[in-house]
Amino acid sequence: MHKTILHDRHVGLAARMAPFAGWEMPLDYGSQIAEHHAVRRACGVFDVSHMGVVDLTGGDVAGLTSWLLACDPGRLTDGAGQYGLLLNERGGVTDDLIAYRLRPDHFMLVINAGNREKDLAWIRIHAPAHNVTVTERIDLAILALQGPEAVRHLADALPSEMAERAAALPSFHILEEGGRRVARTGYTGEDGFELILPLGEAGAAWDRLLAAGVAPVGLGARDTLRLEAGLNLHGHDMDSKSNPLERGLGWTIAWEPESRIFSGRQVLEPFRHDPTLRKRIGILLIDKGVLRDHLPVFVDGDVVGEITSGGYSPTLERGIALAVVDSRLQPGAACQVEVRGRRLNARAVRPPFVKFGQSALRD
Repeated sequence: MHKTILHDRHVGLAARMAPFAGWEMPLDYGSQIAEHHAVRRACGVFDVSHMGVVDLTGGDVAGLTSWLLACDPGRLTDGAGQYGLLLNERGGVTDDLIAYRLRPDHFMLVINAGNREKDLAWIRIHAPAHNVTVTERIDLAILALQGPEAVRHLADALPSEMAERAAALPSFHILEEGGRRVARTGYTGEDGFELILPLGEAGAAWDRLLAAGVAPVGLGARDTLRLEAGLNLHGHDMDSKSNPLERGLGWTIAWEPESRIFSGRQVLEPFRHDPTLRKRIGILLIDKGVLRDHLPVFVDGDVVGEITSGGYSPTLERGIALAVVDSRLQPGAACQVEVRGRRLNARAVRPPFVKFGQSALRD
């Protein structure tokens, strides 16, 4: 079982530890609900050093990323990033990730912990044809600083001048300085930053943030936060067999120019304008209960889909879920979810459920 550089600090805080994607990670530090609210109302910090940082350098690195990723990061400018999909040749989602262009000959990918080995293997198969060097940055840790007060706490983790420049970053942009990288992004539906630091600096940065009143947050709240934000989780809402057009991810695919070939394009192309394709939708539970993965969704007694991620929303104080359903279920429509043999009343909605601490429901 892998452990992050902050493992002993988590144990010292009496965190509830559990295996996750081959790593022993903190689920919570006593109260998942309190940690969730801390991020929505103030600021929290997550240790996400189990995620992978991959540097792609030299050669035709823009061409390599343009073929590997459906979002075409080759069009990025220096310092910009983009959420994207690493697709296999069948059009399935091998992983979802964020790609950054640090310089014209240097791109960085931040990949999911559970997919590190297969992602790296796939990238390394194709990198030589583009004369690109692939480096897994196991010398770096990642702290995710999230919440409405995240900007204020940058100076607790970074040198003051770098903190000032990081505070001015637009969303999905990155700053690199002195071996440190700071990106304005996250996985919570709040403002925030991912601090990508040398291993030797991560512990001190963590300690300073906690001393300044930032709440440590575990993977339990990370999941409820991302679910409220309507963000997919690989292995639940998509996987290597999933058509991304059915999973609410069509917006990530750069179809133009028509001449650009990316992995899986030929398989997905026929589905681009298919009105009968299944789709992703949000489910808001009306009756009391908690929604879980794989529960069936009903309309007029017929099964129309299945929940891919379900849980309880601490912000809305009711059950919510993401589901893949038949095209006929529209936002605003009534539906039911079968929970332990009972059909509970629910409503189809457009994700996200929560954004910047407030309900984002529009249906």
